[in-house]
Amino acid sequence: MTLPELERDELYRYARHLALPNVGVDGQRRLKAGRVLCVGAGGLGSPLTLYLAAAGVGTLGIVDFDTVDESNLQRQLLHGTSDVGRSKLDSAADRLRDVNPHVKLVLHSARLSSENALEILADYDVVVDGTDNFPTRYLVNDACVILGKPNVYGSVFRWEGQVSVFSTEDGPCYRCLFREPPPPGLVPNCAEGGVLGALPGIIGAAQAMETIKLLLGVGRTLAGRLQIFDALEMTWREVALRRNPACPACGDEPTVTELIDYEVFCGVKSDAEEPTGSGAVADVLEIQPAQLRDQLESDAPPYLVDVREPWEWAVGNLSEYGARLVPLSELGKRLEEIPTDRPVVAYCRTGQRSLTAARRLLDAGREGVSNLSGGLRAWVDETGEDVRVV
Repeated sequence: MTLPELERDELYRYARHLALPNVGVDGQRRLKAGRVLCVGAGGLGSPLTLYLAAAGVGTLGIVDFDTVDESNLQRQLLHGTSDVGRSKLDSAADRLRDVNPHVKLVLHSARLSSENALEILADYDVVVDGTDNFPTRYLVNDACVILGKPNVYGSVFRWEGQVSVFSTEDGPCYRCLFREPPPPGLVPNCAEGGVLGALPGIIGAAQAMETIKLLLGVGRTLAGRLQIFDALEMTWREVALRRNPACPACGDEPTVTELIDYEVFCGVKSDAEEPTGSGAVADVLEIQPAQLRDQLESDAPPYLVDVREPWEWAVGNLSEYGARLVPLSELGKRLEEIPTDRPVVAYCRTGQRSLTAARRLLDAGREGVSNLSGGLRAWVDETGEDVRVV
């Protein structure tokens, strides 16, 4: 491969890199020739794209479909207060071009899916996973294995972070570590479980470092090693990983040879789930926002149970429809507050905690219990009502 030359002002910009024995001019040219895809422009995507752009990675692709929300700003440093409501891609592009105008940005305004992942990932040398949900993690992993692309993995939750490098030659993949996803609702996402704002900065910067080492071909990467960071104790511990010969994705006889429906695989939706109206997710009846609003405006409205935390309720809720706050953690000891003579609909931010609540109510012998599909986020999107959701 013919490496691109460095312009005179690039020699000045990257002077501290050029002075490093393991980088120098040839190494900086390798970075300029590098093509990296960052999946997500959020908490992890902010530090890793900023450092990759500053380092002079020649082509930086970003996949994201979200808009900037005020609740993003305590950790997503790509974006500022003036960007609230803007596309995260547009906000990120403005910031990264200011960081380094020599970097070519390729913006993929789409939700990464089984239909587009192979096409999008194919053009890059390294893929960096900055997502916060299990369906996309398994999707990125399987696509990287199929395409033979290194996958720089990172995750954060509350006070803990993880980082590794998957899908390298003879190295393990994400499925070697987590063959199956956890049951739906068992592991809350960052919006529900919280995350300290500085933590994604540490993990995202580590992902950027691993990516740079892969492009330069120097040092020892985290392939075959999982680093776990505890921010409360300020400690790192390492877990050795090996490729599993029986792994369904990267094993000797892989069964995952094409991309699948990862939301079904992770239990986010069922194969039988209907696209409109109500449908069953496992043992719980799901009700769509438009259908719920019709019922709430009828002569026999259902009883609404908000199972979020009090601070979430304070930001926005459905109290005008008679909703009552019963946090999921208190549900077991407050069952008597929930009437038995009318249908009950549980809701939360995205429908995961309320799905757990609905199952608990059914297990307690209640009838006529359903879950608001997609939670308050879906309610706002589909009804257009002005309810703030964090």
